[in-house]
Amino acid sequence: MPSPNAADNDTGLASAVKSRTAKVVHLTHNDLDAVGADAIHRMKFGNDGVFTIWSSVGKFSSLLSQVVSCEGKGDLLSISDLGYHRDTEPLVIKARKNGWKVEWRDHHRWREDEIAKITKDVDLLHVDTAVCGTGIVARDLLPDNPVAVEVARVVCDYDLWKHADPRSAVLGQVLQRKANRDHVRDCLVNGVFTDEHIEREYSEIQAEMTGMMQRSLKYATFIGTKYRIAFAPMYGYPSETAHFIRDQKQTEIEVIIGKDGKFSIRSVPPISHLIAREFGGGGHPGAAGGSFNFTVIERFTWWLFKKSRHFEELVKVAEKL
Repeated sequence: MPSPNAADNDTGLASAVKSRTAKVVHLTHNDLDAVGADAIHRMKFGNDGVFTIWSSVGKFSSLLSQVVSCEGKGDLLSISDLGYHRDTEPLVIKARKNGWKVEWRDHHRWREDEIAKITKDVDLLHVDTAVCGTGIVARDLLPDNPVAVEVARVVCDYDLWKHADPRSAVLGQVLQRKANRDHVRDCLVNGVFTDEHIEREYSEIQAEMTGMMQRSLKYATFIGTKYRIAFAPMYGYPSETAHFIRDQKQTEIEVIIGKDGKFSIRSVPPISHLIAREFGGGGHPGAAGGSFNFTVIERFTWWLFKKSRHFEELVKVAEKL
């Protein structure tokens, strides 16, 4: 069952935050790393003590704006697994003025000037690219808790693409379905990494994913001179699809694009985050996300032809790096 102290979008968010009973508002991403970070918050502060807001990278600034517009009353606004965005600087200033205590933990790449800007206006900022977001949260909140340490180890195995623990791949794929977030989070709170529901979901996803990856490959476009870049439609499972295309076609950069122009990018050279920043996004050197901001007509032509003028724009950005 979904937690009553949780939000998955911005519908009525400000009202929900204003009427919260929890003393911790946790604004985090929407993948396994975020779920792990939320589990550790709930180990620390109690299930009823945390109000969770799941956020895509694209909605981060909008959701943060709604939260900080509410009275903080000395409560903790904890941000995890979400990177710096130029719009966030004035928002954390507003948060402090409205009575929030702000702590921010992230493992994406920040520039030194970005760290300096945010550090002066928050109570805590921990940026560490060597571990996943859950790892930072566990180290800060529950460093001596063996369950928290194990959760962080499993999550980092998936998020940092170590692939040493088979449990991490199962959980990562199960969380491609957002309906599974609360269930997996509640399992992790109790140190449980699999159960009948997780195993059933994984089995269904494996069968579904194979068809979606093959369909994406069928409509992929390959261009570029410095790098061999694949542009393919997203039917689901963007990370797995990118690596499937790489294995099949020996590409160096894979751009998996949704119907609205939002894309997931993976790259062999460590430049995904730099490319994504040029398209309103960000992420890691090997994996990031951004948006082509399709017009209504571009959405239609993308659906119909699986081609876009934005391909060449991204190629130019990539080949300058």
